[in-house]
Amino acid sequence: QVQLVESGGGLVQAGGSLRLSCAASGGTFSSYDMGWFRQAPGKERESVAAIRWSITYYADSVKGRFAISRDNAKNTVYLQMNSLKPEDTAVYYCAARPQIKIAGPYDYWGQGTQVTVSS
Repeated sequence: QVQLVESGGGLVQAGGSLRLSCAASGGTFSSYDMGWFRQAPGKERESVAAIRWSITYYADSVKGRFAISRDNAKNTVYLQMNSLKPEDTAVYYCAARPQIKIAGPYDYWGQGTQVTVSS
């Protein structure tokens, strides 16, 4: 069982930056694909970014502004968010999926961290 704990959310003005962290425990971190998702009020949860080994994926809405990275020595995945917009306001979740699954739903989820971008 993998436990995930996000941190780094907060209130920031439009154009600002935040870095989210997700600390993992209870599993072999390097053997998991990691993803960041977000859910805004009244909207469905959406994928923001993912990382498999060193291969990264980004939603079109965040390409060029967000960067996902991982530090396997620290069992941590990061989401650097730059040029933030009010529409980035959401609860951000990190998630883990065993690499052996290749694709499909993520198995483990954090509790989420709130990001609010003011205009």
